Amino acid sequence: MNPNVMRGGCLCGSVRYEATGQPFNITHCHCSDCRRSSGAPFVTWASFRRDGFRFTTGQPRELRWAGRLRSFCPDCGTPLTFMAAADADEVDVTVCSVDQPAEITPGDHTWVEDRLPWVRVADGLPTYEQKREPHGVERQK
Repeated sequence: MNPNVMRGGCLCGSVRYEATGQPFNITHCHCSDCRRSSGAPFVTWASFRRDGFRFTTGQPRELRWAGRLRSFCPDCGTPLTFMAAADADEVDVTVCSVDQPAEITPGDHTWVEDRLPWVRVADGLPTYEQKREPHGVERQK
């Protein structure tokens, strides 16, 4: 198995994907849109280059909302991806839809101004009221 390929998919197995390359911009997002679209208090995302991401089984349903594009399984509803625009260079993947989510470690919390008051951020990671800067660009090493 190629260590630079991460595979994942939805709860029911109707939609599967693979992402090639190292994930970046790994964050716990607390924005109200992520909360509403997932039914969870926050969503953990990992970004991949768009040209390194593909669906391998099935096709997700896409939802355009507020100029952004989200995808989810049309059968079980599992949230899968987010793109800031239809022509974005990166695709954000829900970390918990990855087959081995423990291999991806979050680096921060974003949109904490929308955080639910009963969520306590006590993990020592950096927090950002909204998005981090620069957002959407792979960090240079």
